[in-house]
Amino acid sequence: MTGKQRAAGIGVTTEQAGPTPIRVLIVDDDALVRAGLSMILGGDPGLAVVGEAADGSQVPAAVAGCAPDVVLMDIRMPRVDGLTATEALRRNANPPEVIVLTTFDADADVLRALRAGAAGFLLKDTPPAEIVQAVRRVAAGEATLSPSVTRQLISHVTGAAPAGATARRDRARRLLDTLSEREHDVAVAIGQGCTNAEIAARLYMSVATVKAYVSRLLVKLDLNNRVQVALLVHDAELV
Repeated sequence: MTGKQRAAGIGVTTEQAGPTPIRVLIVDDDALVRAGLSMILGGDPGLAVVGEAADGSQVPAAVAGCAPDVVLMDIRMPRVDGLTATEALRRNANPPEVIVLTTFDADADVLRALRAGAAGFLLKDTPPAEIVQAVRRVAAGEATLSPSVTRQLISHVTGAAPAGATARRDRARRLLDTLSEREHDVAVAIGQGCTNAEIAARLYMSVATVKAYVSRLLVKLDLNNRVQVALLVHDAELV
């Protein structure tokens, strides 16, 4: 890492030898947080911290230079916040997955990040082993939210009927009306926080078939991940 890179808060590290690791970019304005996350993730042979950024304004250059698979994105940063950076990043072609970092487990900012396409969120006091597993899950195309957390977040944050809720409800219902009956059943189950195995048992499918339906839903609804499916189902007031 050059002195200029370190001063700017952007760094590129050398990857480990062996099987291709999951490439991670850490974005946080706190140097101690970046160092801690780098130590946690760098200790796993299947992960490689390939870059750091100290502000959302640095994310485009860092992503272009590091080509990460997963970005750990702090929400609150002084110049360009993580929400704005996530929204811009997810509009690009083939963007990396994003996990937002927050100190709150039920925050309107988290909901905005999930709507923008973030794969989930982590609290900053999450145990190290769970952070590693979350990065692995996201890289594998899964959400970082457990079913119980999904239900808690959606229920708590959207329960106050925020402005625009009626328009979102109508849009969500129109989109869900385009689904087949079976696709609709899978979408509702996702909205209820069911895992693939639970959906398979409920709808008498194999897990592989459920995964195929989930993939089809994402394409048909033009969504990024199953968390967004859950939010759409909630917007439609079906759960």
